[in-house]
Amino acid sequence: MVCVVCVLLLGVLRCVLGTYPIWWSLAVGPQFSSLASQPLLCSSIPGLVPKQLRFCRNYVEIMPSVAQGVKVGIQECQHQFRGRRWNCTTINHTLAIFGPVLDRATRESAFVHAIAAAGVAFAVTRACAEGSVAVCGCDSRRKGPPGDGWKWGGCSEDLDFGNMVSREFADARENRPDARSAMNRHNNEAGRIAIADHMFLKCKCHGLSGSCEVKTCWWSQPDFRTIGDYMKDKYDSASEMIVEKHRESRGWVETLRPKYAFFKPPSEADLVYYETSPNFCEPNGETGSFGTRERVCNVTSHGIDGCELLCCGRGHNTRAESRREKCHCVFHWCCYVSCQECTRTYDLHTCK
Repeated sequence: MVCVVCVLLLGVLRCVLGTYPIWWSLAVGPQFSSLASQPLLCSSIPGLVPKQLRFCRNYVEIMPSVAQGVKVGIQECQHQFRGRRWNCTTINHTLAIFGPVLDRATRESAFVHAIAAAGVAFAVTRACAEGSVAVCGCDSRRKGPPGDGWKWGGCSEDLDFGNMVSREFADARENRPDARSAMNRHNNEAGRIAIADHMFLKCKCHGLSGSCEVKTCWWSQPDFRTIGDYMKDKYDSASEMIVEKHRESRGWVETLRPKYAFFKPPSEADLVYYETSPNFCEPNGETGSFGTRERVCNVTSHGIDGCELLCCGRGHNTRAESRREKCHCVFHWCCYVSCQECTRTYDLHTCK
């Protein structure tokens, strides 16, 4: 089914590539796997604007971490939307890895831009702290007076550097005076703010027999799943905007303002969008929808992952599926576990 839809999508991809951040394709397929094993030629990365190309040449050793960050962001997107009609599917063998879905200024576009920008900041910051990149390291400013019962130690992660890389690279193409660039810049920054808002003190005890005579702490990023969960909440509460045009010295400029004045205006940490999402029920080459036919649904759920909503009222099919699993596991002293292998039958529900 996906291959058939991919064929439908190919006809509109040329229109998409004009504004599409196709450097995201670094995160999937053979491009990603080759980054760590071959010298990187910046000019060979598709879709880089001049500012990104200059950044790549100046910080070439950071580029594998940039690609890793986009990959982490895509994987988190697919986890968060696994039970939704749009499940963050990527298309192989094309530069526009999400198809035309992100060509519209929808909630989905807002989330993907935010989680990708956050992923780049996260991966670069982590690589610096781990010593994988020579041009950066720990946050040297995290020194000074200790806290109550602890002192600064370890390697505080330098999120400012990671954010700088994300801002310089991910935002490089968002310099047009139009509404879409304004939306993308806002959502990219919201993704980076999400990490800053979840930084925490991570501590380690030192002393004999595990005592905590001395406790050293450092500033650490959270697990990226925490960021994904937070950004998914932001997706659900994203603010709808309207586009306004006004003339400045540089010409006509588009800006965004909240559509509903009686709602609280969005903060820098909120996601914004200004176009309505398709319902993603049926395949549509123009919108990039794959539809939900053959998707696995949860027959007991009344949420969006349930068979009624996910299948868009078309109903579902049920078939038995056998799986081989470990069973009758026994712990033996000392120290291993032995298990048998059993065949169990489950009901699998898929959308019609």
